[in-house]
Formats: sequence, C-alpha cells, structure tokens
Amino acid sequence: QVQLVESGGGLVQPGGSLRLSCAGSLSIFSRFLMGWYRQAPGNQRELVASITSGGSTNYADSVKGRFTISRDNAKNTVYLQMNSLKPEDTAVYYCNARRVVYDMDYWGKGTLVTVSA
Repeated sequence: QVQLVESGGGLVQPGGSLRLSCAGSLSIFSRFLMGWYRQAPGNQRELVASITSGGSTNYADSVKGRFTISRDNAKNTVYLQMNSLKPEDTAVYYCNARRVVYDMDYWGKGTLVTVSA
C-alpha cells in the first residue's frame, strides 16, 4: 500500500522559515511527479509547487522566490523549503505523487502550517 507521510509543519512567526518533508513508500518514487498543495480554511486546495522526475520545477505565483521544492530519490523524499513566510501561507500542506499516464495519484494526510505572531 502506497503511503506518503508529511512532516515539518508547525507554528512560525511571519518572516520565518519551515522545511516540510514528504517520505514515500513508493518503490518507483523517482518516476513520479511530486507536488505540494495547500488548503486554507474555506478555500480550495491549490498547487504550491511541483517537481518532475527530471527535476524541473513549477511554482505558484504567490510563493515564487520564497519557496523551493526539491527531491532526494535515494531517500524517496520530497522537500519544501519555505522562507519569508506570511500569514496567508497558513494552511494544511499536502504531498502528492502522480503518474498521469498510469492513472496513479496518491496523497498524504497533510501537515498544518500556521504563520502567526
């Protein structure tokens, strides 16, 4: 059974940093498109950042220049480094693993990030 487990969330002051991690049980982790999504109360889930198997990255405009997504295929782990955090970054952050061609789409249970003074 595929599992994605996020960690690293918590409470941080505005301007602070957090690093989220997502560890996967996927034996072919390196072949997946990995993404971080977030959902704030009352809002729809939105894409924050994604990284392809080849290492190409994509970011939401709201986080460009502040967040960095990376992956370590040897550890089956994807990271989200979040700097210069703002209160509007407060949300539950979810890890996603996807292989569209094979109709494979997996989600973690999420980790809460709260940015508040």
